[in-house]
Formats: sequence, structure tokens, C-alpha cells
Amino acid sequence: MTAVPSRRTSRRLRIRHVREEDLQELSLLDRESFPEEPYPYFVLRQMFDVYPDHLLVLDDGTALMGYVLCGTAPDLSRSWVLGLGITPDERGQGFGRLLMEEALRRLRGLGVREVVLTVAPANKTAILLYENLGFVGEPTLHENYFGPGADRLLMRLRLSRPGFG
Repeated sequence: MTAVPSRRTSRRLRIRHVREEDLQELSLLDRESFPEEPYPYFVLRQMFDVYPDHLLVLDDGTALMGYVLCGTAPDLSRSWVLGLGITPDERGQGFGRLLMEEALRRLRGLGVREVVLTVAPANKTAILLYENLGFVGEPTLHENYFGPGADRLLMRLRLSRPGFG
């Protein structure tokens, strides 16, 4: 668990692993974050079962404010960022960056060599965040990546060898 200061409250924010009892709230958070494309509850439940060490939440002590979910190959060659969500009223405060930095720190510590993600090409805020973290977008847009009209930009980040943090 990583504690971080909050600008909006005197309580300290915690980045921690999701717990089974968080799943219903996590599902609500995902629906708020991605109203047009939320994960169904059963998918979040299965992600919790498959990737328990790679599903982190931002918790202010009263509610979940965000999450990041990564799926990592068994050989640690690659990890995919499968979701990064911040509740709409908490956006713009750097919480997405905090979650991503913590996820990347943990992935480096495991020895993961590359992190990959997809992002909607119109989501300029997210693209800027990822670029500021060192991700590089592929030059070709992946049209219909998630189905008709759901184009995605694929971005990659090479991680340094183990020993960080």
C-alpha cells in the first residue's frame, strides 16, 4: 500500500490492491469513468481473480476514486494496461498519474520489460498523460480495434531492468 497526500482533503489517499469486498464499488467506479464502455461486473470479478496483484485502487478512506488494471504475461515480457479510471469529479488532480506511476514502479520491480496500452485517439488528455510517462504511440491508428468505429492508438513503454525501487 502506498500513501499519497491529497490536495482536496486532509485524509491521506492510499494506493492499494483491490479487495473482494471492493468489487461492487469498483464496478460502479468503472461505469462512472466509462459510461459508454464499462466492464461488466463479471469481467472485473475475473480480472480480480486472474490479476489480483495488478489491480490497484486509489482509496481516500471513504470511497474509491480511481483504479488501474494491468494484465501481465507469465514470462514478464509484456504487461497491458487494461484500464485506468478516475471518477469524473476527481479528474484533473493528477490521480491518474499517481496510479500509473505506482503501477509502472511495481511492474519495473517485477522485471516486466514492456508495457502496452490502447487509447481512443480523441482522448487527448490520456494521450498526453501517457506520453509524459514515456509511452510512444505507434504511427498507425488501429481502426475498428474494439469493433466498428472503435479506433485505438496503441502506445508502448520499454521498462528498465529490475532494480528500480
